[in-house]
Amino acid sequence: MILIPIPENDFDPSEVSIPWKILTTKGHKVVFATPSGKKGNADKRMLFGDGLGILKPILRAGGDARADFDLLEKDQNFLKPISYEQIEPNAYNGILLPGGHAKGMIPYLESKILQSIIVNFFDQKKPVGAICHGVLLVARSIDPNTNKSVLYNLSTTSLLKKQELLAYNLTKLWLGDYYLTYNITVEDEVKSFLKHSSQFQSGNLGIFRDKTNNTSAGFTVRDQNFISARWPGDAHKFGYEFAQLVESYST
Repeated sequence: MILIPIPENDFDPSEVSIPWKILTTKGHKVVFATPSGKKGNADKRMLFGDGLGILKPILRAGGDARADFDLLEKDQNFLKPISYEQIEPNAYNGILLPGGHAKGMIPYLESKILQSIIVNFFDQKKPVGAICHGVLLVARSIDPNTNKSVLYNLSTTSLLKKQELLAYNLTKLWLGDYYLTYNITVEDEVKSFLKHSSQFQSGNLGIFRDKTNNTSAGFTVRDQNFISARWPGDAHKFGYEFAQLVESYST
């Protein structure tokens, strides 16, 4: 059984629905959790492209992600999540942490409950997957035994600074800081938690999206029981590799 915590608003639809589809197709049960147990809502701008103008074909979720999201919205575990406080880490074989950049993500990214649960998963060496801003949530999870991030000694990636600033600069005239969740970029904050900035890996250009049957454009980093990815364009490769990690852990 896999746990996917999400915020109540503004999660990225691709980073949730694509890995969910991969995991459930492979026979894994996926349980969702939100802060209060209410159904989570995806970032509608990423789903429908409202306000993206001529950049809509580039920035909105791809067709495969939108199709997967339509299926997700019929899933009873998605429609009836548990609350963060109801999470029992021992009940799950792995945890997957998606991202999103709009301001509704902040309660999720700053949740002390989730950070404590993430530390528990690392203590038990269970599979942990994080993509985009989800890596920031992991990086903020401080192991009380070391007073350092659970990522302190690990290699990782996350949303790249160049990706975040490009989206921001292309849209800031009419969307303001929609693409900047914080004043510091995700990459810069994640690096601040690592022992050495060289542990951060950027991968390929990160401008083309991978697909269900072709993950060559995707990029992930695995270190021990942790898999990270950068953005929705890595979601298929990320989902497949996380599923493999869970299956290797379970056998």
